[in-house]
Amino acid sequence: MHYEEDCIGKLAVADDVLYGINTTRALHNFNITTERTDSLIFQSMIQIKKAAAVVNHRGGTLAEQKAKLIVAACNALLLGQHQDDLVAPAIQGSAGTSVNMNVNEVIAKCAMRMADGVTILPNDDINQCQSTNDTYPTAGKMAMLKALPPLLQNIEKMVAVLLDLADRYANVLKVGRTQLEDAVPTVYGHTFHAYASLFRRDLTRLRTAAEALQQINLGGTAIGTGLNATDYYRTHVVEALNGISGLKLALADDMIDATQNTDTYVAFSGAMKVLAVDLSKFCNDLRLLNSGPQAGFGELRLPAKQAGSSIMPGKVNPVIPEVVNQVAFQVIGQDVTIGMAAEAGQLELNAFEPIMFRDLLQNERFLTQAIDTLVHNCLNGLTVNVEQCEKNVRHSAVSATVLNPYLGYAQTTALVKEALAKQCDIQTLLKEKKILAPDLVDRLFSPEVMTNQVPTTESRFVAERSSLQPR
Repeated sequence: MHYEEDCIGKLAVADDVLYGINTTRALHNFNITTERTDSLIFQSMIQIKKAAAVVNHRGGTLAEQKAKLIVAACNALLLGQHQDDLVAPAIQGSAGTSVNMNVNEVIAKCAMRMADGVTILPNDDINQCQSTNDTYPTAGKMAMLKALPPLLQNIEKMVAVLLDLADRYANVLKVGRTQLEDAVPTVYGHTFHAYASLFRRDLTRLRTAAEALQQINLGGTAIGTGLNATDYYRTHVVEALNGISGLKLALADDMIDATQNTDTYVAFSGAMKVLAVDLSKFCNDLRLLNSGPQAGFGELRLPAKQAGSSIMPGKVNPVIPEVVNQVAFQVIGQDVTIGMAAEAGQLELNAFEPIMFRDLLQNERFLTQAIDTLVHNCLNGLTVNVEQCEKNVRHSAVSATVLNPYLGYAQTTALVKEALAKQCDIQTLLKEKKILAPDLVDRLFSPEVMTNQVPTTESRFVAERSSLQPR
């Protein structure tokens, strides 16, 4: 153990760690959970420190030897070394200062180990021209942007699978349902295509929300005014950071606004919340349409993935949609946390970015993995029970809606009631009563007509009424 001193006083720091007094205090103060700050935030913060060292050396405010040692230390960390020293808690006070100082301390000690006799200071050298208030939000945005591509790719895969299902079952009739009651018929081609359209909108929302994350306040230091940052640094640091990170970041037009307001996080969280809502609704439908196998809807067959009961032999549950539902609940709940944290910001800074970043990044990863298992363990093996669908349509009296233009609402209603009472299908009843010509009945109850795949103009109705039998 050795002692280090800060503005609070002296504190014992372990000899076998690279971090110092600031990080040690954070570990003592924020013992809320064992969860560390997200690795992508640490990675992004290190990339910021590397870019800053390069730019500060070029601008003449950091000696060449120090700059080289700092860059070398950053490279070592980016290659995975000393990860056990990046320990700042995920949930913390002081708007991310513990993360910034954890990185500053580790880089400084790591750099000094590379050259004897060189003193590199966490604040004066590693943090030169910076503040937690511009580096931490920049690192958080970078982390969110880095975590986004796998989520977008998985949504795209899901859309592709849904379009394949729409094509495979394009002409399979099913009973449409509104408020869980029989409605007019449709086809599973329409059903799966509608889901694909839904998730395409989620892709658009996420991409649009992510564009705002590219606007950063790096160089704004404490409150966006850029105090203590050189003009050279402010002009060149973002370009250097883009070269290191591969991202397309840009300085915000209003640095004061970008430092104190976190509405971009709320918007990004909102896009993920909508995706979660859509996923949950979709999985609710999958579970309902799969229900049975004897006493439920039984229209879809989801792949069997594990035994569903410790007491009922042979019972198989829709475990994949169930786990996706639970992920959706978590994401929706954390969206509330993010909104409350954004609203609670005061004056020139929001102190609650740590919980926002923690939840935003977790939501990205949870949704990415949830969609991955939904596609690979459910949708890829999903089949439609065509026989059950045909039976349901045949025995659904609501399919008689197609008769309205020919017989009127009142007579059609009477036929529906009679068919339900006799437990027979409408087609059989119509032919028995000879209300319409048999060939017209067949045409009206064809998949094309019942799903409105042929024109239903007044002229067609007028022309076909000539074949009606006397009422």
